[in-house]
Amino acid sequence: MEEFISLLKKLSEARGPSGFEDEVRELVIKEMEPYVDEVTVDRWGNVIGVKRGSSSYRAMVAAHMDEIGLVVDHIDKEGFLRFRPIGGWNEVTLLGQRVWVKTLDGRWVRGVIGVMPPHVTPSGKEREAPEMKDLYIDVGARNREEVEKMGLSVGSVAVLDREFAILNERVVTGKAFDDRVGLAVMLYTLRQLGDLPATLYAVATVQEEVGLRGAQIAAERINPHYAIALDTTIAADVPGVGERLHVTKVGAGPAIKVIDGGRGGLFIAHPGLRDHIVRIAREAGIPHQLEVLYGGTTDAMAIAFRREGVPAAAISIPTRYVHSPVELVDLSDALNASKLLKNVLEKTPPDIIDKFLDRRVK
Repeated sequence: MEEFISLLKKLSEARGPSGFEDEVRELVIKEMEPYVDEVTVDRWGNVIGVKRGSSSYRAMVAAHMDEIGLVVDHIDKEGFLRFRPIGGWNEVTLLGQRVWVKTLDGRWVRGVIGVMPPHVTPSGKEREAPEMKDLYIDVGARNREEVEKMGLSVGSVAVLDREFAILNERVVTGKAFDDRVGLAVMLYTLRQLGDLPATLYAVATVQEEVGLRGAQIAAERINPHYAIALDTTIAADVPGVGERLHVTKVGAGPAIKVIDGGRGGLFIAHPGLRDHIVRIAREAGIPHQLEVLYGGTTDAMAIAFRREGVPAAAISIPTRYVHSPVELVDLSDALNASKLLKNVLEKTPPDIIDKFLDRRVK
């Protein structure tokens, strides 16, 4: 438990908005290298760790490094930074937050997202939610020239400034659990693995939050025989939400995805691989849930439809308050996700993989 908490804390507090995952990448490489046979980084920054198995079959596990962020698109003459979103935000969660903003030379400086005090808020406007275009970052500068001397400019990116915290012995909160908890599960599982029937490609992907970009590139390169994405999923088991809309419950075990997606189309997990994962969970006595999520998807979507097609599925970690500064995870769900992943990777031999590859084989 302590080992996993330490790993998740480091990953959560690292700063890596989509397209700027460098800080997370270096941490992943350091944590991955002792437990794999080879580590490479591709042209777009995906980290690919290879652990050789006993056959020529290839299994891919993907977890994304990037977090949602902000990008400066204008600096007022008074020195306030206007910004646009990188990924999906609810503007309400940004009010009154501290942020880190990246300078041209790679340093990070602190700022705050200002909010009008109630004392001067116009009557009737107190409860109105702001639009992103009306928000700004204050870095304490007096004018645009001071901002530029700090090394900030249009194109500078920002992420939340939020520490990892333990709420009790099993529940933790922090930023970027989407998907640093999936990364932690992947890296922690690498430490536990025994002999593998298929060569494992453990991939820390880039730019998931802006279109599953890194997973597409990695899947084309690896051309796996089957793949599993590790990501968070919605746990809306909170007051005011009907049970049908919970999607998953915190503390009830990792979720095995059945279907997800939204306006861009639905992803249906490969039935054979999904059922195989469910069967292994049951045989190993690992608590689990089945996930149907209408809204949002994972790297599994991008991997599944490369080349001739890849049997792909996802193991999800239930997370409350996704895409906010206070994402919340039950550590038992993450540790059981790791246990499930380990069992799947060790207990999926070539004859089972052949059944994934040919839907006619029973």
